[in-house]
Amino acid sequence: MKPIQFSFLLLLFFAGGLAGNSPVDRSETLRLVSDDFGLADGPSWSGWALTVPDPKSQVVKRFIPKQKKWHMVAREKRFSASFFNHGKTYFADNGTGSIRCLGQDNQWTLVHQEDLTKDKRRKPNDLVVDRSGGVYFTLTGPGEVVYVSPQGKAQTVASDVQTPNGLILSPDEKTLYVSEYVPKKILSFEVGKKGALSAKRLFAQMDDGQPDLKGADGMCVDRAGNVYCAGPKDIWIWDSKGKLFDKIACPERAVNCAFGGTQLRDLYLTGFGGVHVQRMKISGVPSQPPAEWPESQATRPSVQVPEGVSQMLDLTYAEYGPRKMLADLFVPKGKGPHPAALIIHGGGWIKGDKMKFRAMGLEMAKRGFVSMAIDYRLAEEALFPANIQDCHAAVRYLRAHAQKYKIDPNKIGVVGGSAGAHLAGLLATTAKVKSLYGKGGNAGVSSAVQAAVVMSGPMEISTGSVAERSLTAKNPVANAIFLFGGTVKEKPGLYKLADAHIHIDKDTPPILFQFGGKEDPAKVQPSIDKLKKVGVPTELLTHYEDGKHGCWNRHPWFLTMIDDIEKWFDKHL
Repeated sequence: MKPIQFSFLLLLFFAGGLAGNSPVDRSETLRLVSDDFGLADGPSWSGWALTVPDPKSQVVKRFIPKQKKWHMVAREKRFSASFFNHGKTYFADNGTGSIRCLGQDNQWTLVHQEDLTKDKRRKPNDLVVDRSGGVYFTLTGPGEVVYVSPQGKAQTVASDVQTPNGLILSPDEKTLYVSEYVPKKILSFEVGKKGALSAKRLFAQMDDGQPDLKGADGMCVDRAGNVYCAGPKDIWIWDSKGKLFDKIACPERAVNCAFGGTQLRDLYLTGFGGVHVQRMKISGVPSQPPAEWPESQATRPSVQVPEGVSQMLDLTYAEYGPRKMLADLFVPKGKGPHPAALIIHGGGWIKGDKMKFRAMGLEMAKRGFVSMAIDYRLAEEALFPANIQDCHAAVRYLRAHAQKYKIDPNKIGVVGGSAGAHLAGLLATTAKVKSLYGKGGNAGVSSAVQAAVVMSGPMEISTGSVAERSLTAKNPVANAIFLFGGTVKEKPGLYKLADAHIHIDKDTPPILFQFGGKEDPAKVQPSIDKLKKVGVPTELLTHYEDGKHGCWNRHPWFLTMIDDIEKWFDKHL
């Protein structure tokens, strides 16, 4: 939230791209969602709805895109910002000097209360919630950043910050960015244990040549680590090294921003002009799951860490310049060495994240596998072969760190679902294809896997349904167009390079195919036949009754499918 000034600036809708490949999707225009606000402030996305506080009108509204309707969440609340994490919406209550949260049960909880009798300026402005449930918030007047631990203990972790306003954590939560409103600077801090901050430095500055025009406001990040901050006229975007990427010009002054939408690729801008949305090429960072799924999502497997399993979230397994590739690692108890399983999410190559397979990663670790669920570069961030190069880099990371994580380097398998299944199959069949290795790190380490599981995904890319849809699908066009940059006729070499079926030979590791009972597995039959012909063990399982696409992440199929994966790996790793 900014110090309230009631000026209205009429600007051009867009600023041109400034550096590199902009994350802004310029093929789609900035669109007004609603102007029915006194001041739309810090927004947040809950997975299905956008929450927007209005401190001027002292209300909180929620927008449900599927309904195209706004709903009132709270009245007589001077909230300046919101942040969704762990199944809860947290609010900076600027009116009462507190941090509050709204749970899945629609019950309000007081997280922290500042003592306004000692200093009336101690009113939270903006906030961010970390993966452990701790809350950072800014106190603009006192010039402080405060951290409230998951246990409720508050401490000032940064002082002598000039008018701190917006703040956001990097995707790996190793860095906290804080905007200084008046000087229009962005600071960065290293995040330590128990919320501690150190190594304060200048990350970037809004050098717009207009020093009297205030100021640096609300912030967010995308999954690539790019940093966004609302300024006097634009949303400024820097890469994780502080290099200016682009600006999104706003029709009226924006004061905050957040990613949302079903793919987390809608950037919502809030301010004096209400709420606008801009489509992006790179998605935002997904929230952490709740402690327990609500009854409406009872078929989702638990993501609670079981006894005897260690969880390490957001490890960097590969780097490409400023771009860090993140993974969640789950390690079983015992001395090891343990077999390992790389787990690759689906989403048609254009959406999805590693959170989709956290439950599987935890269950596999419970059964004695070191499992690693990865993010990879999606199609509109980087064309093929970027995604498979990330997968090869992930295997190299596991093998290079085998001793650290108690892994048997000769027993690494891969599991993937849907588009992730295609990548799993391609990874299994391309251990000798050097052009797919990439430069993500650990060069010289083998990326070969010893067994693979392909769940409901294609093997054939240059022929079959994927190739056909690239030529025929309209409104929308096929996802393959985004992945390869053209149709199979326009990019035949890339389609062939991505074709796991073509790469099958006698050295291919054993591959298990799993399909739900209501799916048609015919598309992988040619690959099964070819595997058998060259003497590679393979099997097709479809006994998951009534299972539809994606059933591997739902009860009652979840455990049965993992039972079969475990048996396959036990036999072939």
